[in-house]
Amino acid sequence: MSDVLDLACELIGKPSITPDDAGCQALIAARLQAAGFACESMPHGAVDNLWASHGNGAPVLMLLGHTDVVPPGPREAWSSDPFVPTVRDGVLYGRGSADMKGSVAAFVIALERFVAAHPGHRGTVALLLTSDEEGDAIDGVRKVAADFAARGRSIDWCITGEPSSTRALGDLLRVGRRGTLSATLTVQGIQGHVAYPDKARNPIHEALPALAELVARRWDDGYATFPPTSLQVSNVHAGTGANNVIPGELQVMFNLRFNPTWRAEQLEHECEAILRAHALDYAIHWYRGGEPFHTPEGPLRTAARDVLTRFSGAAPEESTGGGTSDARFIAPLGAQCIEIGPVNASIHKVDEHVAVADLQALPELYLALIERLLR
Repeated sequence: MSDVLDLACELIGKPSITPDDAGCQALIAARLQAAGFACESMPHGAVDNLWASHGNGAPVLMLLGHTDVVPPGPREAWSSDPFVPTVRDGVLYGRGSADMKGSVAAFVIALERFVAAHPGHRGTVALLLTSDEEGDAIDGVRKVAADFAARGRSIDWCITGEPSSTRALGDLLRVGRRGTLSATLTVQGIQGHVAYPDKARNPIHEALPALAELVARRWDDGYATFPPTSLQVSNVHAGTGANNVIPGELQVMFNLRFNPTWRAEQLEHECEAILRAHALDYAIHWYRGGEPFHTPEGPLRTAARDVLTRFSGAAPEESTGGGTSDARFIAPLGAQCIEIGPVNASIHKVDEHVAVADLQALPELYLALIERLLR
């Protein structure tokens, strides 16, 4: 086996379901310390975070990843044990193989090779890992980024190893992400008998016009390569289960995925203005999952485009689609952020997998990027 395959298998064999790191970061820290990196453990609560750096000063290039994985689901549904890495027909199977222990292993191998070949490289090259990406993302990169801001530590460039490729390794370059804003809306009414609506107040009836306005609103026309902002209602609950009772309360959950036209607080204000205009008796709890970010043309995008074109044989699609990643916490530090990783077709699924050929190509891909930026 190859060095990257060996390390990926060792990481997959550790059942690091969020927020348990299961020893992955200690293994990586030991390797990078042996390669000359300074390693700092930055735990918060039950979450492990690792910062490993080599060199000094600017520019600072950070590789960003996570060692936690989602639960595997029913073990019997898998063709082999999800935490026993298995290679079949040139494919590595196991939970985290694509998302994202394969990329993490490739990061480590690329970093080891880079500092061995260029011990006096310019600037700083670093790796940040968390065990809280697949969970609530409260005590992971969010907390580390706040600590960096307090220390005055800046990041110039960030490469996240999320599985971004769609059909072949390197066919997509993620150059931004939408923001995410979630709300739990509670509308109060007065419970009563359906035969006596004059003695009750139906919160469903009162809320429907406001919800219809929220859903129908065109928030913007998009931004650069971003699609228009979207509001989606994800859950509605009311009633006692009986068909002859007007409910006393309605709860609605919705989410906005938004582009850089907006900041979260602006969207909160706009939504609540609509709720107030309909004179609802309501309470709302907002959760700001992250602001949008966009990396403009510059050294990072140029280097990534050139390297991916060389590796895949064609210029990559440059996209801001998909959900969110931990880069949303790094971008506010002033960093330009991109995402490059393996094919994402099997992530979070039973029999998650990555092609061994792609895994073996990843360290050279990441090494080429690091060399373009810091050599």
